[in-house]
Amino acid sequence: MLWSLIARFLFILAVGYAAYQLQPLGDEPVESLGFGVGLGALVIFLEQRLKHIAMTHMLGSLLGGAVGLGAAKTIGAALYWADVNDRRVVFLHSLILLGLPYIGLVMGARNAEWLEPERIVGLFRNTGPRRRYRVLDTSVIIDGRIADICETGFMDGTLVIPQFVLKELQFVADSSDSMKRNRGRRGLDILQKIQKMSGVDVMISDVDFPDVKEVDLKLIELARTLEGKIVTNDFNLNKVAQLRGVSVLNINELANSLKPVVLPGELMKVFILKEGKEYNQGVAYLDDGTMVVVDNARKMIGKTIDVVVTSVLQTTAGKMIFGRFIDSAAATQATPATGAAAAEAEPVRRTRPQMPPSPATAGK
Repeated sequence: MLWSLIARFLFILAVGYAAYQLQPLGDEPVESLGFGVGLGALVIFLEQRLKHIAMTHMLGSLLGGAVGLGAAKTIGAALYWADVNDRRVVFLHSLILLGLPYIGLVMGARNAEWLEPERIVGLFRNTGPRRRYRVLDTSVIIDGRIADICETGFMDGTLVIPQFVLKELQFVADSSDSMKRNRGRRGLDILQKIQKMSGVDVMISDVDFPDVKEVDLKLIELARTLEGKIVTNDFNLNKVAQLRGVSVLNINELANSLKPVVLPGELMKVFILKEGKEYNQGVAYLDDGTMVVVDNARKMIGKTIDVVVTSVLQTTAGKMIFGRFIDSAAATQATPATGAAAAEAEPVRRTRPQMPPSPATAGK
């Protein structure tokens, strides 16, 4: 760091000394010296600004500017027949000489991603199916389930890991908070595990967007540039990307879609783990983490019971299942009581008494 400061200081002194000796402003050596020192400081300022620009953007700007300058010179030479003494012709020459290099400079910087080695090599490859890019988010890397999905072969295409995501992971891994530090190191381990998998194409992208400060917006711009999809489990990033027209693969939505379908009236075998919020409720969890709220199961905590599904509630956070536990002993006791009540409720049939026969009838 010290040697760079010394080099910049010597550069400013050299420019100032050259201006002092050559005196570009006339016979005023002091003013020429100040002019040279100012020019040297301006060059140092531009050097500091260019430090944060990607190399591909610089090359694209230089190539675009050179192409624009060549086109301007060609058009200017083609107008040899014009009257050079006419001010309108001179202005037209100046406009072409300034406008075309500027347009080439801007267009070259905007399309600088075509100068990446992957893109250049792709131009010389045989025409084949188009590569599909999947840009990984920081949250989905720390989550870790992406490694299992890649291992099963369900994640196709090229996994793109941007450099700014790696910097964010490294920043989290170097945090003073132990929880954040463990999360960051877990994310780096997950990336190393994915890179070692056979059949998984992983690409580290150096493309950056200096004008964009937030990492989520950089991910959206990168996915739009590559015409790929973002892989994340961040709810907010999912919504923002969809609003900007970028496709998203949400790991949480995938996990919710893979949960078993349960219909009301089905029987389930669950383990009652704890007491519910409402009276006489018990709470159980399925293997995928789905919560099951069971009525009449408070006394069955710590036991595996059969429950009848009554309803299923689907929310943005996941799925909740509501069921009811039918106690066999209570049902057995309820059956005789129900029979006795039915017997009492049944109307009693009384036999009508018969009159004895009269003597006349008996004589007949």
